[in-house]
Amino acid sequence: MSTKPLVSILVPVYNREGIISETLSAALSQTYENIEVIVVDNASTDGTWTVISDFAKRDSRLKAFKNESNLGPVRNWLRCVESATGVFAKILWSDDLISPDYLEKTIPYFDDPQVGFVYTATKIFTEEPESGVLSYANGKTGIYEAESFIQGDFKSKGYPLSPGCAVFYLKDVKSNLMLQVPNGTGSDFSMHAIGNDLLLFLLTANQYKKMAFVSNVLSYFRSHSGSISIESTDGKLPLHYDMARAYFAETYRPDLIGLLNVKLFFDLKKYSGAKKFGLENMSDFYVANKNFKVSVFYIGMAIARKVLRRLS
Repeated sequence: MSTKPLVSILVPVYNREGIISETLSAALSQTYENIEVIVVDNASTDGTWTVISDFAKRDSRLKAFKNESNLGPVRNWLRCVESATGVFAKILWSDDLISPDYLEKTIPYFDDPQVGFVYTATKIFTEEPESGVLSYANGKTGIYEAESFIQGDFKSKGYPLSPGCAVFYLKDVKSNLMLQVPNGTGSDFSMHAIGNDLLLFLLTANQYKKMAFVSNVLSYFRSHSGSISIESTDGKLPLHYDMARAYFAETYRPDLIGLLNVKLFFDLKKYSGAKKFGLENMSDFYVANKNFKVSVFYIGMAIARKVLRRLS
């Protein structure tokens, strides 16, 4: 690229008075200069808006918005997207961080027009980012087939669920970040926000031939009592991600249903809270699919992967 395109860093936020300054500082400290930081406060009841306003007064790159009432998490994500004007979009959750060179090391991979998104290795931390647990470290830095992400996710190979470690074309975020995920249990994905994030990856990967991965740890996810991942219990998180995968498979990739059925088979047995979410049978994960066969081959492969993970 002869000139650096604008990157929109999207920061949806609600009640993060104590930590939002760290997140905004990380966004504004990028060595990649052509950025805008879109911050939408979802009607916080603490001092979050005051912190955001102070940042906006000091740096014109930060564009601050506040909802009159709480819209729910996913509607607030979409409010960020609607306010963005960049070529690329980097979602930065309000409790997470990125390194100063995050964009500098990821955006160049889009020089290849077949690359749909770029993600990086991540550390999940509680206090000190660098002392966090390494996650999403899937090989060496480089360009890969986008299909490998889809296959890797369906085979539970440790690919990211949250786009907080990735950067996309803004146009793809606008079209692939879904407010609601069709399902047969009446689950409100716009409010629990579990699965919409993974679908952004899967839908985008299904539209491009390639993706890129940077093995450097450039993103940091904060684990704390207020995060969605910590608050979700009784299998709520994995089961709703399975529902999102079921929507993707039956709508776009029916060739993956047999593989997914194996995962659903094991997860129904694993999570005692499944019934609480209306998930008693494999059919409950789908809307229209009637193929509930479980391949003995895929079961064998799944068991082998579990054994190898225990031994490694």
